[in-house]
Amino acid sequence: MLLLTGRTHLYEGHGVNSVVHAVRTAAFAGCKTLVLTNAAGCLRQDWGVGATALISDHINLTGFSPLTGADAPAPLHGRFVDLTDAYSLRLRKIAHQVDSTLHEGIYMGFHGPHFETPAEIRAARIWGADLVGMSTVMETIAARHMGMEVLALSLATNLAAGISGEKLSGEEVLAIGKASATRVGGLLANILKQIDIESQKS
Repeated sequence: MLLLTGRTHLYEGHGVNSVVHAVRTAAFAGCKTLVLTNAAGCLRQDWGVGATALISDHINLTGFSPLTGADAPAPLHGRFVDLTDAYSLRLRKIAHQVDSTLHEGIYMGFHGPHFETPAEIRAARIWGADLVGMSTVMETIAARHMGMEVLALSLATNLAAGISGEKLSGEEVLAIGKASATRVGGLLANILKQIDIESQKS
């Protein structure tokens, strides 16, 4: 197992390769499964702030892909990656075994670092998004390119722009994340344990 803390975001300006470097390093080190977490804006008022949700699919509005550019040599060779099952159904079923109350929804990835506008959130809702954020999408694409199985978990740290009528702030996101750290950490530990148990069976 390889545990990585923190991540590089597209909005930091270091380029897509820096964003996915850790994922590719993990794949080269032999990791077959990638478990991602993020803080997300929530479009579902019925879920509420502090809810945890598995990502079932994503919509990439960042304008970027880690596979853009000249085709890389093997084992990175091949740009046309099938993302039909980007977020593993098998792993999601395992997560639901651990916690049957987990929500599940579609994540829309924006570039950031500014929060989305209310108009963008209304459009996201029409497109079917349940969550919005500024990470995860690049890592998932890179992981699938490397043949990794992906599970992603979002913590709803705020209601998305225009839903509650309140202004959004980075401080609010950090505060909810800190308050939820122990609970989400315990959930992740139990999910990882169950994934390991299921892997031993096969």
